[in-house]
Amino acid sequence: MPPDPRFAESSMPRDPRFADASMPRDPRSQPPRRQPVEQPTEVIPAVPAAAHEPEHPDEQPIDGLFEDEYDEYGEYEDYDGYDEDGYPEDGAEPPVEEPPAKKPRKKRKRAIGWIAAVLVLVLLSGGAWFGYQKIFGYADFDGSGEGDALVQVEQGDTTSAIGAKLTDAGVVASSRAFVKAGAENTALSKIQQGYYLLRQHMSGEEAVDLITSPTARVGRLEIRPYTQFDDITQPNGKVTPGVYSLMSKASCATLSGKSTCIPVDQLRKTVADADLKALGAPEWALADAGKALSKDKRLEGLIAPGVYDVKPGWSATELITDLVKQSADAIQAAGLTAQNTGPGKSPYETLIIASLIEREAIKPDFGKISRVIYNRLSQKIRLQLDSTVNYVLDRPTLLTKPEDRAKAGPYNTYANYGLPPTPIAVPSMDAIKAAVSPTPGDWVYFVKCEKDGHSCFAPTFDQHIANKQLAEQRGVI
Repeated sequence: MPPDPRFAESSMPRDPRFADASMPRDPRSQPPRRQPVEQPTEVIPAVPAAAHEPEHPDEQPIDGLFEDEYDEYGEYEDYDGYDEDGYPEDGAEPPVEEPPAKKPRKKRKRAIGWIAAVLVLVLLSGGAWFGYQKIFGYADFDGSGEGDALVQVEQGDTTSAIGAKLTDAGVVASSRAFVKAGAENTALSKIQQGYYLLRQHMSGEEAVDLITSPTARVGRLEIRPYTQFDDITQPNGKVTPGVYSLMSKASCATLSGKSTCIPVDQLRKTVADADLKALGAPEWALADAGKALSKDKRLEGLIAPGVYDVKPGWSATELITDLVKQSADAIQAAGLTAQNTGPGKSPYETLIIASLIEREAIKPDFGKISRVIYNRLSQKIRLQLDSTVNYVLDRPTLLTKPEDRAKAGPYNTYANYGLPPTPIAVPSMDAIKAAVSPTPGDWVYFVKCEKDGHSCFAPTFDQHIANKQLAEQRGVI
């Protein structure tokens, strides 16, 4: 075998790195010069350090988005066929180096990263807008609405509570629309309990304007002391409505084009035919109430004065039952019960006395008038009250004529001893209290002696005559 020309000059291998530069070299001993492979020039945009951090605490970084872009060349570190100095081993031909395939992975990863960032921003912006709408936004209708909607405002309802009821009834689109519209409306803060007739699909402003108008409230029933069930004709011909007329008027409204009015005759018939216990009358009044002149007057005196809410659309029975039950509670609250009555009187007799006090005097004199009645009853003296005679005549005049006093009947206290069979009017709570606890005194007579309604009281008949003369001088009688 011929000697290897690489070892011709010496038996020891020569390190080519220390060879004499002037010594000719075998071109075969030189490693082939590696041709540079042209790589596309890539300009990588500078990414702020903050971009590597998640924009939101819940956001997770995207793996590989900002890796070392030169890591892919690590696969070329070990190259077969070369020794550690880069020379071919055993004369092996060096493999032809293939240029690496172009990989658009980095651009694709950067594009995905930017898309993800944009999506995060969109989600954050959407959440912020939703939160803003949740806190500050609200739904609202346009215009004055259409159709009818009946809403009840109860005692203690706040503006927000009213707005919620209007929303449930379809009046406004949201409670916030109503509250915002009425924020500076002082009338809304003074709205009273009751039924209000509104329209559906109203704007918040329109709903506030309507509910605070005088025409919105319906079903308002106000019963004042002194009122009786039948109408009263005044001396000047003017008619003062009684309880029946007041109930009928309060029942009136127009819902969906239909009237809800209950006629007086229907109310009368309902009272006449009803079971008083089922209506809610006190147990202690059931037997004596039947002594009334007619069955439709059995509830006389059992209705308490006050303001009631009548729901349009109620039947006559529903209306009367609600009125009687609330009145029973009010009478009891005034101190009249089966156990707490006037001196020596039953609860019903005490109620009768309260109605007489109401029709005969003004409030400052209630206690003294009560005492006069009790003294006369205990002394077996006729009451001789003009109010009982006028009750049958449906007149409120202060005095009566001789022919009126001559008429027979259970309510003629000029002709009969004792109390009339039933109350003659709606007694106030103050009158009931006076009937339960009369003012101490020995008065037996009284007469109105002052134009403001005050009476003069006397224990003897002679003093009473003097008081009457004083009343005549003052032009009272």
